[in-house]
Amino acid sequence: MTRQIRLNAFDMNCVAHQSPGLWRHPDDRSWEYNTIDYWVDLARLLERGRFEGLFIADVLGTYDVYGGSDEAAIRQGAQIPVNDPLLLVSAMAHATENLGFGVTTGTGFEHPYPFARRLSTLDHLTRGRIGWNVVTGYLPAAARNMGDADLLDHDARYDRADEYLTVLYKLWEGSWEDDAVRRDRADGVFADPSRVHHIGHRGEHFTVPGIHLAEPSIQRSPVIYQAGASTRGGRFAAENAEAIFVAAPTKTILRDVVSRTRDALVAAGRGPYDAKIYTLATIITDSTADAAREKAADYRRYASDEGSLVFMSGWMGIDLSRYSLDDPIAAVESNAIQSAVAAFAQANEDGRPWRVRDVAAWGGIGGMGPVFIGSGDEIAETLTDWVDETDADGFNLAYAVTPGTFEDIVDHVVPALTARGVYSGEYTPGSLRHKLFGRGDRLPDNHRGASFRVGGTGSTIDDTVREVGVVV
Repeated sequence: MTRQIRLNAFDMNCVAHQSPGLWRHPDDRSWEYNTIDYWVDLARLLERGRFEGLFIADVLGTYDVYGGSDEAAIRQGAQIPVNDPLLLVSAMAHATENLGFGVTTGTGFEHPYPFARRLSTLDHLTRGRIGWNVVTGYLPAAARNMGDADLLDHDARYDRADEYLTVLYKLWEGSWEDDAVRRDRADGVFADPSRVHHIGHRGEHFTVPGIHLAEPSIQRSPVIYQAGASTRGGRFAAENAEAIFVAAPTKTILRDVVSRTRDALVAAGRGPYDAKIYTLATIITDSTADAAREKAADYRRYASDEGSLVFMSGWMGIDLSRYSLDDPIAAVESNAIQSAVAAFAQANEDGRPWRVRDVAAWGGIGGMGPVFIGSGDEIAETLTDWVDETDADGFNLAYAVTPGTFEDIVDHVVPALTARGVYSGEYTPGSLRHKLFGRGDRLPDNHRGASFRVGGTGSTIDDTVREVGVVV
């Protein structure tokens, strides 16, 4: 069976997302991010193109590494102002039938107990189409505004996230049994308390003794998305993620990243394809190759080098304003996104080292990923080649302008992919998890979260000491 290419749209509840300066383009509508019409229109467009999902990024803080302040970020609209991603989902879900939604929130600054309820609520309201992109945070400004002097060290943030997910899995998987809700009008029993369990969690970071506040949703646990590519982040992703987002500027680098990720999944006791791997890219396309190149040249006139370096500084944890534009990006210790440093510390495909000016130009449209330019047929060939040569499952597609970039993909690239037989002609019915793997709505038995089901190896429930749902 021909391997199918999967597409996610990558957006954020802000202006210009990963293409700083493009908000000035007359065709860009990202400045309408704070209206519900923008998001509903986008969701309907993506569903017309049979996109698997809309992945909504988020940050809690400002990019203030570049120049030692947030002034450049504010001036450029570099993911500031930014609104909450979760509040967008209900309206988009009501307007669509199949599109999935991956929402980003961090484990560093919010207690897991109320967060568990919000995700369960969205899983109910979307009929099982919700996913959660787990991030540990990388902006020091977020830590300072939550009362901390700085972020925890990189690996310590993942240690805390491990316990965060332990609490969530206990609530989502181990608190309510499937038949706990009876809705028995004759006996006057809505739910059987003997089948609703207090999780009794006491850990280093969190104490959560009680029950989950929401009854079981279609998926129970949302689909877990993750983008950790450091050694510690890769292990976390391998243990938890069902969709893994990566970013690499070249096929050579991407091939290595995907191979390491598949190996890490196996080391975690899972299958090498138990998580879908998506690589970041931006597509600029039109009815002809010449028209696409003209469009790309037009977009580049609006790109902001300063805005690009604001992002790159935040992602790398390095103040790039302190370097000459001709300085190479050397391997450095970073407390931010270590994979961002590693990607540009390697030589370019032409053998030259990446310089600061190269990084600024690269990140002007689409952030860390490559920009593919061409007709629909040319882009379809490029995407197919990248999947064939790297073993990635698909693409997380950023935009140059919105919704125009996505409209062009739906109108020109999707038909070309479909004609090649590498893009699904219809949605698989069911939940987001079932659409991804075709194995039902719930976590598979070999997933870490499954061990926290009642009676599972990670569960705190002991049937011999349970009394009316309370662990004693």
